[in-house]
Amino acid sequence: MESLAELGRTLSVWLLPVLFAITLHEAAHGWAAEKLGDDTARRLGRVTANPLRHVDPFGTLVLPGLLIFMKSPFVFGWAKPVPVAFQRLRDPKRDMVWVALAGPAVNMLQAVIAAWAMHFTHLPPEWLGAWLHQNLNNAVVANVFLAAFNLIPLPPLDGGRILTGLLPGPLARRFARIERLGLLVLLGLAVLVPLAAAQLGYSFNPLLLVLLPMADLLFALVLKLGLW
Repeated sequence: MESLAELGRTLSVWLLPVLFAITLHEAAHGWAAEKLGDDTARRLGRVTANPLRHVDPFGTLVLPGLLIFMKSPFVFGWAKPVPVAFQRLRDPKRDMVWVALAGPAVNMLQAVIAAWAMHFTHLPPEWLGAWLHQNLNNAVVANVFLAAFNLIPLPPLDGGRILTGLLPGPLARRFARIERLGLLVLLGLAVLVPLAAAQLGYSFNPLLLVLLPMADLLFALVLKLGLW
């Protein structure tokens, strides 16, 4: 019973931060695309803060649940990608960058608001203030890691789309072809390479080598803007 109570407490301080981080990230892509000429996401009901419209069974439910169950120091996940018809954007190559940036930008905005709100968690009763403080702290962590992960410059992540939009035409077309294999590359970097390294007696995770320094930079920015 004690372990169930502990799990319940953990869920109570991670569920909302992770849901808001994932949901608003995807909604931001759809909102930006609509402003730049493509209303596909709006017509499909994806420009909304309703998490039920964005839930991906594994990325939104199973993975965060597993991370919580395994007592991971951070929790993150993903939602169903918002459909964007890039050819309908007013300037597809340029606007692809803005649509891709919208998701991480909203995550950073949420992180800064949460960091700022933590200054006021001493105002409610102590038990409520402590619970709110932990939720807000987890909101900072979830949003920073989600932004950092998505800014990795590998399609189909947002960072890959941003780099595709910034590269000259021929290079951009060649780089965009990686998208078909992007998820497999990510899986290899996150799981297969560390497992192979462990079999050889080494601790090596190339994904974390990229992710953690980027997350540290974003954390520093959030703390500065959040007046800590």
